[in-house]
Amino acid sequence: MSRNIHLVLAQIASRQDLSKLRLTLACWDYDRTRPLMDGVVKPEGIDLNYIPMWVEETFYRMLNNKEFDASEMSLSAYTSLVSRGVDTFTAIPVFPSRTFRHRSIYVSKKSGIREPKELAGKKVGVQRYRQTAGVWIRGILEEYYNLPVESVTYIAGGLELPERESRFWGLSDRGEKIFNPNIKLVDIGNAGNLSAMLERGEIDALYSARMPSSFVKGEGVERLFPNYEEEEKQYFRKSGIFPIMHTIVIRRDVYQSNRWVALSLLKAFQRSKEVAYRENYQTGALRYMLPWMNREIEEATALMGEDYWPYGFEENKKLLKTFLDYSYSQGLLERKVEPKELFAEETLEPFKKDAHSPM
Repeated sequence: MSRNIHLVLAQIASRQDLSKLRLTLACWDYDRTRPLMDGVVKPEGIDLNYIPMWVEETFYRMLNNKEFDASEMSLSAYTSLVSRGVDTFTAIPVFPSRTFRHRSIYVSKKSGIREPKELAGKKVGVQRYRQTAGVWIRGILEEYYNLPVESVTYIAGGLELPERESRFWGLSDRGEKIFNPNIKLVDIGNAGNLSAMLERGEIDALYSARMPSSFVKGEGVERLFPNYEEEEKQYFRKSGIFPIMHTIVIRRDVYQSNRWVALSLLKAFQRSKEVAYRENYQTGALRYMLPWMNREIEEATALMGEDYWPYGFEENKKLLKTFLDYSYSQGLLERKVEPKELFAEETLEPFKKDAHSPM
């Protein structure tokens, strides 16, 4: 008897699963997405298989093999595809990775560089010219520090290895056309690694999302902005921009077969982020091993508002326009792209939350 009951329950559970669309999502393990990964937040109508995967591998596998129904994606790589008319994916206005980038500019102590304008005429290392972090750095230095993008020679190579770490970067600079003929870009291939070259003074500076080991050693490398936190806050006060690094894309065939998926995922990511907001700000006991985390949350809220990590198209339209303008002027886009071209049309209008929703 009990065995029959278990069989019936299993059949009911199976029918419930079949009533939902099964989707695989590859995305890193962020505090703002963990409720989705753990199943605390469930997208409407979707049985979500969340695969926590480091970003470079995710980008490579999605761009080259289209292995997932949806995934995290480099904003620069995605906008490049859109500009070239490649419609393999559409995106939703969810941005799991955002970072201020003043902290990501490193200089050789041998260069004597102390301020941004002194980078003019110098050699600057980049892992890839089209890396999203680099787009922001070059744009900010030009707009706010009077350093023209074209005044620098960019040296592309591996950060720590004597060869390009191209396997999990999806798009390399090799063989890709830069649409601004005044950009000076040199690929060193296997001739060296940028971290060591910076330490030896063979390049003058480095724009890198990852911290180079030569800086960690604390000998021949330093940050251009030692007080980067204050520089970044001042930049936000002037611009209102908290730079976006990644977005979420959906394979075009999945989206076209199930147009409702875009808005369902957007709402789920939004609810997941709201859970993170609540769980991160705890006063009874520290959730994370950061002694002054609550103070930092209070400071971020005071400067940037209650929703200091905003999703949604309208909330980020100005920022996206700035990024697209930077990308076009830097020769990364074949044509000018408008922000609304990036996203599924169902996600362009703000949706009203259910007043009775617990999330």
